[in-house]
Amino acid sequence: MSRITKLPPPAPIVAVRFCGTGGQGLVLMGKLLAEAAAIHAGLNVVQTKSYGPEARGGASRSDVVLSSGDIDDLGGLATDILVCLSQQACDKFYPDMAPQGVLLTDSSNVGVVPTSRAVELPITATAQDVCKNKMVANVVGLGALCGLTQIVPFSALEAAVRAAVKPAFHELNLQALKAGYDLAQSDRRVVPGSAIARTWDFGYLHPHAQPAKPAKAKAKPAAKPASQLVAEAKAKAKAKP
Repeated sequence: MSRITKLPPPAPIVAVRFCGTGGQGLVLMGKLLAEAAAIHAGLNVVQTKSYGPEARGGASRSDVVLSSGDIDDLGGLATDILVCLSQQACDKFYPDMAPQGVLLTDSSNVGVVPTSRAVELPITATAQDVCKNKMVANVVGLGALCGLTQIVPFSALEAAVRAAVKPAFHELNLQALKAGYDLAQSDRRVVPGSAIARTWDFGYLHPHAQPAKPAKAKAKPAAKPASQLVAEAKAKAKAKP
């Protein structure tokens, strides 16, 4: 009689897509998230990107797939989190979302959202107002993603920025990252409980370590009565030469 081996359930996989217009820094967004997750958060990561002809004003994208387990097959994966920096990209890529996925849009550039569950934040406007440079809107968007979902620790994104960006631009990009994070934190809202990604539960990406069992305290020997202590002291005194 053969024995049946029960395999553990596969680790959850989360697919993130950054989309917008060519030239908005979508590839950098994907690279920073991938490096933060793989190098600083201990996750397995696959990153893909789409550019070329689309980089001349058309809708383009950068995809990052994360899991605490193996990532064996990318075919047919729906997008769990979609970050849209342009209206054209939102219109094009929203149909690829999972039924209960999370949509984060740049309200500075996306005026029409396809679902009432969308989280609309003024990403480009924040880049201009806080950093005085709308070219870092992509990094603001990445910080907003972290602030909304906690998909990776904020410190992991900071480390990824320092490693990937030229030192002369560290201060600007770190400021943009923090501005996006604060923007999302100040605008946190309740995402439907059935959502695949919720603002409070992205810890499921990380392996759940079993808490260590507290060591049992050794029982202390019972205190000797005073009469016994006196008797022992007298016996020791008599035994001395």
